[in-house]
Amino acid sequence: MHHYLRHFPVAVAFAGLLGAASAFAAPQANAPASAPAQAIAPASAPAIAPAIAPATAPASGPATGATTAVRGFHVAESDYRRHIETLASDAFEGRKPGSAGEARTLDYIEGEFRRLGLKPANGDSYRQPVPLVEITAATDAKLTISGAGASAGQSLELAYGPDILLWTKRVQMQSAVTGSELVFVGHGVVAPEYGWNDYAGVDMKGKTALILINDPGFATADATLFKGRSLTYYGRWTYKFEEAARQGAAGAIIIHDTAGAAYGWDVVQTSWSGPQLDAASPDGNAGRAALEGWMAGENGTKVLAMAGQDLAKLRIQASQRGFKALPLGINATGGVRNLIRRANSANLAAVLPGTERPGEYVVFMAHWDHLGKAMSFAGGGGDTIFNGAVDNATGVAGILAIAAALKDTKPERSVLFLAVTAEESGLLGSYYYGNNPLVSHARTAAAFNIDALHPLGRTRDVTVVGYGASSLEDELQVFATQQGRVLRPDPVPERGYFFRSDHFNLAKHGVPALYIKEGADLLEGGVERAEAIDREFNATRYHKPGDEYSPTWDVKGSIEDLELLYLMGLQQANSAAWPQWYAGSEFRAIRERSAAERVR
Repeated sequence: MHHYLRHFPVAVAFAGLLGAASAFAAPQANAPASAPAQAIAPASAPAIAPAIAPATAPASGPATGATTAVRGFHVAESDYRRHIETLASDAFEGRKPGSAGEARTLDYIEGEFRRLGLKPANGDSYRQPVPLVEITAATDAKLTISGAGASAGQSLELAYGPDILLWTKRVQMQSAVTGSELVFVGHGVVAPEYGWNDYAGVDMKGKTALILINDPGFATADATLFKGRSLTYYGRWTYKFEEAARQGAAGAIIIHDTAGAAYGWDVVQTSWSGPQLDAASPDGNAGRAALEGWMAGENGTKVLAMAGQDLAKLRIQASQRGFKALPLGINATGGVRNLIRRANSANLAAVLPGTERPGEYVVFMAHWDHLGKAMSFAGGGGDTIFNGAVDNATGVAGILAIAAALKDTKPERSVLFLAVTAEESGLLGSYYYGNNPLVSHARTAAAFNIDALHPLGRTRDVTVVGYGASSLEDELQVFATQQGRVLRPDPVPERGYFFRSDHFNLAKHGVPALYIKEGADLLEGGVERAEAIDREFNATRYHKPGDEYSPTWDVKGSIEDLELLYLMGLQQANSAAWPQWYAGSEFRAIRERSAAERVR
């Protein structure tokens, strides 16, 4: 789970995923998140009631084992609990890809799809194979910066770990750059909708991009730049490396700073070292830069000083319109040696065929994987199984509950139920699906992602992660109001949690996506109790063996959230309209380009 208040910047290493157990590190708990900032609603967002506004509570929910029936939504709470209890049981061994627990998980979900009468989405199979590759860079990697011109004779050697983290996405035993000129490219952004191009006028072939994390709006807190303090996709480290490769760069190095990244250098060190799992591609990622990496902030200062530049001043310049990339006249030489291993996992996909427009789709998705078993004692009273009850047995149980509720509704559009693999390793299953879709992205009306339904009880509000994104929020407002609830923007938009869960890999292809989370104002105990529960979960259960199912869970709030998603999905499945990203969204142009495919 990439929770909106807790997030791994990249995946923990999966112990023993592809070979001998001793070759891989045990999962690590996420670094503590800093205190949530004041919520900042994007300017393009529709008006909503204030978050945490008092609301008239709907009637009390059902007791355990009862059936919830609200506006056609029927969920047997006992079935929802049964799915969670089963998937989070010790017999499933933490549902790690490549383990015996994976096989049991896939069999269970496929069995439920069959029982519900859903059709296979991949020909005659419910499974979409997902090839994975794991690359481990040797720790003797280094990067040497050599001066030229006025700095001729100077050099700076950056060591792997304390100074720099280096890797390559290219699936090859060695990769390097030699005498590659460094070019400071500011935030490394090409965003036509914002009138921004940091690479304008520079040829990056054979050169190494030196890049700032986040985007100009965050750096300046200027609401007129991008989305102000709310992070856009252009501020994500994933985008930085992808764009540098598109520009033909031989190397791409991000200069770390804690505020911009939302995590410290220690998190970079633990997250980007050791085995790195990725989705395999036919060309072995040949189009990526030869070297990618993070550079500690103080070393960024030193490197730019060698070129006669001041990093603090360049940060300001790079956040102003009209910034031009700056060739630094100094060179980088370095490389990595790799250990490469391969394996296969699988996404699961089932379809409820539409009665009127079966070639159009609504998607419900959740990741089925978790962290497996620890290599040694990892807390939890000697328990070494990362059961992942909240994260994300609840999400899988959620899509199964919605499938059961929809199966007899005869929707006009088809509904795709997608359980994806390897989310905990960086959204890899959904990334693979995004690049190899089983149904047309252009003909997918909307996607609804379920990632961790916390058993907090019922709330007065609903958190919309990435609030201000698409017209789906207008419809959500209506259904939430019917429940006596209000919409609440996620409290830390500058951290970009919208881009850190599986729906993002459909949004990148233009599909309007909605990602909601539990509210923050409990009917019983209010904000204070919700925060206390959240702190306890983060400290003792999140990505720990303590994330286990309990029959004492209060799931009534989760059932209400599922009702919202059911109503949203049913409306989209019976509509001829196409939801759209709001103006200014980085995904709107992609969606508009796909419109022609829908009228063929």
